[in-house]
Amino acid sequence: MRIAPVITLTAQQKTQLQVWTRARSLPQRQVERARIILLAAAGKQDIAIAGELRISRQKAARCRRRFLAAGLLGLQQDAPRSGRPRRVEAQEIVRKTTQETPPQATHWSTRSLARAVGVSEATVRRVWRDYGLKPHRLETFKLSRDPHFVEKLEDIIGLYLHPPQHALVFSADEKSQIQALQPSQPGLPLKKGRAQSQTHDYKRHGTTTLFAALNTLDGTVLSQCRSRHTHQDWLAFLRQIERQTPADKAIHVIADNYATHKHLRVRQWLARHPRWHMHYTPTGTSWLNMVERLFRDLSQQRLRRGDFPSVQELVAAIESYLADHNRHPKPFVWTAKASDILEKVTRARRTLDMLQSQ
Repeated sequence: MRIAPVITLTAQQKTQLQVWTRARSLPQRQVERARIILLAAAGKQDIAIAGELRISRQKAARCRRRFLAAGLLGLQQDAPRSGRPRRVEAQEIVRKTTQETPPQATHWSTRSLARAVGVSEATVRRVWRDYGLKPHRLETFKLSRDPHFVEKLEDIIGLYLHPPQHALVFSADEKSQIQALQPSQPGLPLKKGRAQSQTHDYKRHGTTTLFAALNTLDGTVLSQCRSRHTHQDWLAFLRQIERQTPADKAIHVIADNYATHKHLRVRQWLARHPRWHMHYTPTGTSWLNMVERLFRDLSQQRLRRGDFPSVQELVAAIESYLADHNRHPKPFVWTAKASDILEKVTRARRTLDMLQSQ
């Protein structure tokens, strides 16, 4: 009878093989190979191992040879298979995804692109993941045409990254036309296997406008809800900031170019209060105003799924949210440098000019 080669394990190899046999996340073939080698190291022959594990004798012998030739690594890696290697047209998938669109559609899906290239959906999905392609997503952008874009950008980011001493820096704006919406029927709660649901229709009970000034140094917010957003309402909010801040500190306010922010009466009031310094963002760059991040969180966390039978309840919900925010303030940290933003804007303009010239 043919005697199989003897296998002798080190303590480290034996421990590793025992760990593999108990693992639940490893491939089944690797777990099976570990069991074969442990039985072989115990002195069992291939035919006995085959009978115990219900495999063929050839498989047990092949596993033994691989371990003797390459050790533990030989149990983890599969030997090259015979035949012509499979060829995946990754470059063609990338080219079609980025340079073409399917007929009667604006972007590719895994099914449509798989049919066009002649591969499986899994292959398309794998190539998209490897190359970071997400054709189902659409992001918005807008390049500012402000002739003083660079100066305003550097000024505002300078306030974020290097705020002046003995001064307060506020990012201020209004979130207008916040609607008090009440779903027409009660929603269904979240439960296992089912998402929370809400009716698609609702009753409108009026609107409010939130004026907010985010302190960029400590994250606290000064706010006021008003029924309108005229220059008189903006002035009333500025007077509130004036009353609620220390009189010995300069005030720097970052705001957008909305007409009410630059109204004649607003400018006259600012001229009578020399400690106030306005910094207007370039046109088309609302993303540069840090308070927009607060508005986004407010919408996502409190307003979007809310049920508000009246404007008063809507205002109360907003004020409660901001009061809780001020009890545990956390400043938003601005990390992008002006030079990095300018580099991205330059690349975007170059790309747009190239596309428009085609």
